[in-house]
Amino acid sequence: MGLDFPYVFTRTVVGYPLLVLPSARSELAQWQRRANEIPNANLRRAAARALTKRGNMEGAALFATLVPAAGRRDVVRALVAFQTAYNYLDWLSECPSEDPIANGHRLHQALIAAVDPARPHGDYYARNHDRGDGGYLRGILDVCRDALAGLPSYAAVAPSLRAAAVRIVYFQALNLSEPQGGQGALGRWAADVTPAGSGLEWWETAAGAGSSLGVHALIAAAASPDLERGHADAIECLYFPWAGALHTLLDSLADHAEDRRRGQRSLLDYYRSPADAAAHLAELAARSVRASGRVADPHAHRVILTAMCSYYLTAPECDTAEGQAVARALACALGVPLKTAILMFRCRRLVYALARRVHP
Repeated sequence: MGLDFPYVFTRTVVGYPLLVLPSARSELAQWQRRANEIPNANLRRAAARALTKRGNMEGAALFATLVPAAGRRDVVRALVAFQTAYNYLDWLSECPSEDPIANGHRLHQALIAAVDPARPHGDYYARNHDRGDGGYLRGILDVCRDALAGLPSYAAVAPSLRAAAVRIVYFQALNLSEPQGGQGALGRWAADVTPAGSGLEWWETAAGAGSSLGVHALIAAAASPDLERGHADAIECLYFPWAGALHTLLDSLADHAEDRRRGQRSLLDYYRSPADAAAHLAELAARSVRASGRVADPHAHRVILTAMCSYYLTAPECDTAEGQAVARALACALGVPLKTAILMFRCRRLVYALARRVHP
């Protein structure tokens, strides 16, 4: 990696809390205020719960470290808005419904609209029990759309952005709990879209489809003047399926115990054993690193990949035998940068925990 990776790593670690995080938190505070004003109690509750997952919304803003200063504000707004909408719709789609697939598909059309400023809004709640959000969802979508429309290379990334959003729609609509009908339809769809010769299992393809990382990376790329279409294609190939699959499976690792309590089958359960899962996640990490070599700024994307892995691996929910096995396997695949990042994230989590004790 030479000296470039350490330089980009240091720049990201310093730049994110100073240049990006304050804006991301300001955006989240806005959506918190809007969520509190939702007239329907069930929708208000879903929005509030979705906003408790601050880590992935603030994490989405990490991609703004890739962006020139002139476009950073719009990129942060779009990144936070898209992930806020994703979290909200995810909560809603898990609520009881006569037809959970149709309801999930209709709800998540909002994510396609979020990345396509010219697409007319539809009735996203058409199959949902609860309605009347006081304009909350459309407000989020319009902030994302307006921010994207102002980015200089939006046209170059638009086809890849829409394709990524469509994949998320299918994943979210078909990834059902056992009481809702299970994951049979998801498996059939994912098997059909698995890239030929990739060696991926269907649940790994599904995981790649469900990740929002590719959308975030493309939003950030749209801020670069004169972006070539080929660069957008390379970003899409990095995040779908490789880095996106790793992202979703690590998120599943953090949620594994909760999924078992709720009767939700985790994608990790399809591996033969925890050791098999760890080996496959390490292979996804290695393939992600190789794919990053084909984008214009490979070191920046490797830093983000490393930060994403560190965020999950240092979560208290991953402090299990299964999580430790995955951490060891990924350390072999990603090397010293991951070990360094894990140490930094652990220190950060410790500081936050101590601060909460002092100022409850």
